[in-house]
Amino acid sequence: MSTATDVVLASGEVKVTVAFIIGLVIAGALIWAVRAGLRVMDREPGRPRADEQPHLPDTGAVHEEREIREPDEIPLNEDGSPRLMPYQLHHAGSRRGDDQHRRRWSPGSSGSFGSGGPG
Repeated sequence: MSTATDVVLASGEVKVTVAFIIGLVIAGALIWAVRAGLRVMDREPGRPRADEQPHLPDTGAVHEEREIREPDEIPLNEDGSPRLMPYQLHHAGSRRGDDQHRRRWSPGSSGSFGSGGPG
């Protein structure tokens, strides 16, 4: 064999050796990460027992409450009074409506799409 062939073969072996060493480093890092994760899991508190689980109150399930809300209108200041500042408004943007009956569609009217004709 000539010297040129030895150089080509040697450079190929070096590349393989470097790739093998990098692979070992990555595998070692993954093993270290798994062991570190297991140590963290060991320090966490255990899972709750069956008697520590949440349960329904004695009165039973809590039901939702529905109510019709109306927006609070912000007064306009066309009379020249100073404008309303955010700190002068209260925290809720709506109030309980006087009429608590839910609005329904009128019979024969369209729904939310189209004119209500025969599609």
